Amino acid sequence: MTFAPVTRRLGLIAAAAAAAAMLGLSACGGGDDAPTAAPPTEITFSILSAEGQASSGPMWQPLLDDMAKAIGVPVKPYFASNYTILVEAMRGNQTQVAWLSAKPSIEAIDRAQGEVIARIVDLEGRDSYRSTLIVKAGSGITLDDVMACGKKYDFGIGDAQSTSGTLAPMAFLFNPRGIVPAQCFKTVRSANHQANSMAIATGVVDVATSNTVNTVFLNRQNPRVAAQIQDIWQSPPIPESGIVVREDLDPAIKEKIRSFFLTYGQGDTPEAERQRKVLAGLNYSRFNPADDSYLNPIREMVADQKLGEARAAGDATAVAASERELQRLRSLREVQP
Repeated sequence: MTFAPVTRRLGLIAAAAAAAAMLGLSACGGGDDAPTAAPPTEITFSILSAEGQASSGPMWQPLLDDMAKAIGVPVKPYFASNYTILVEAMRGNQTQVAWLSAKPSIEAIDRAQGEVIARIVDLEGRDSYRSTLIVKAGSGITLDDVMACGKKYDFGIGDAQSTSGTLAPMAFLFNPRGIVPAQCFKTVRSANHQANSMAIATGVVDVATSNTVNTVFLNRQNPRVAAQIQDIWQSPPIPESGIVVREDLDPAIKEKIRSFFLTYGQGDTPEAERQRKVLAGLNYSRFNPADDSYLNPIREMVADQKLGEARAAGDATAVAASERELQRLRSLREVQP
């Protein structure tokens, strides 16, 4: 939440470094192997946004202001439209806290010294969401039509690191049917959910991936576009986004950040009510405690994807390794309450 070409991924990584330099993002330590840093003088918080700060800033700024007051350190946002950029920014210690969906959270844990401290609960009390396949309303395109392939449709897949835009539709929809999108569709283009939705509404693509969270925001912010889109498939539940911090962050600040999220909007005071309104603007109701283990279902999906790729490549060593990892993750799921 990969199909992006290697050159594109390298370009995104370079763009991340350039963007960080241009924005002057503050770093708290030296790098991946640096010891626990001294107390920071500023925290930078990563946020995925297709439209950038002008659109998403007003929704997030009240929460970031409250966070700064709670932890006693200024907090500034870092907006980017691509998960790879956000993970690379955390890897370089240019950002220290991030709101990430499940697959990029795993990338941050594995590659950027990330650590999960909380997970999101939506306004209906759900801590999961669903990937969707969308078409233009009234187009008459059905899921059976799409699964028939034949290079008939233009397809919009998600960001290469997107849980719901790429990983979930591959794991739950295409892989079980032995479908490779590049061989199934007339064209395949990669974009975030907002761009894919607009592409469906304007007829640029015929079918695209999205998710139920994007549907909520579209109905709120752009109902005219939302009215032109319909779902033809939904995935099983996917773990909601989480709050990730760098594990080498000063322990006292890290604990303040954890406490801030787990208590935000809780209680029956006027201040708690104000905080709940801030959360409602983000379509959240609260943050629940979480650690890295809540991402195991996503790791299972990743292992399944790697197994399919290894089998397709005829790599017996990689097949065996992927099968072992799948079995390990499935055994964890079986013993969980």
